[in-house]
Amino acid sequence: MRRVLTFVGRAVATAVIIVGAAALLVGVLVPRLAGATPYTVQSASMAPTYPLGTLVVVRPSDSIALGDVITYQLASGRPEVATHRVVGLGFTHDGEPQYTTRGDANPVSDRSTVSSVQVRGEVWYAVPYLGYVSAAATGEQRQAAAVGVAVLLVVYAGWQVIRARQERQQRTRPEGRDTRPEPSGTEGRRSERPEGVGAA
Repeated sequence: MRRVLTFVGRAVATAVIIVGAAALLVGVLVPRLAGATPYTVQSASMAPTYPLGTLVVVRPSDSIALGDVITYQLASGRPEVATHRVVGLGFTHDGEPQYTTRGDANPVSDRSTVSSVQVRGEVWYAVPYLGYVSAAATGEQRQAAAVGVAVLLVVYAGWQVIRARQERQQRTRPEGRDTRPEPSGTEGRRSERPEGVGAA
């Protein structure tokens, strides 16, 4: 029973650490290394493709086509953004691209077209529900969490190595064997006479 509980405890600890590390990897480290930006979906306009609370990771794109999902500023130079699908392409008199967008859950297209300067990028990948965690933490908190998980992984790996070594030593240790030294010479031997020889 003790072995079963130990195994279950290790499995749960391993699962928690792996899930935490994976979340930080896809939500913090990969975007930073790839020059991408994570955003949290805060409306249901893109459901069921990107439901409320989804983390979408957006990276710059030079070739936006029909059907692509982009994140763009609602007004040029303002921080508020939306993430919708491109359903129409056009150009200004100066040859600048103009995009008509629509949320997958919306019956009609957005009123205003999107200029290229408003586009923050194209959705690279998305992770459901991870946006809730990202929205609840600041950039410094996410950085601290990444460092914390990395430390936990190192500590856990070292603990696993030590535990494995201890178990291996226990398996190779002899059990139930009489470790007293064998008698040497004639000590402890019974004095016997040859058969058939009697006393004189």
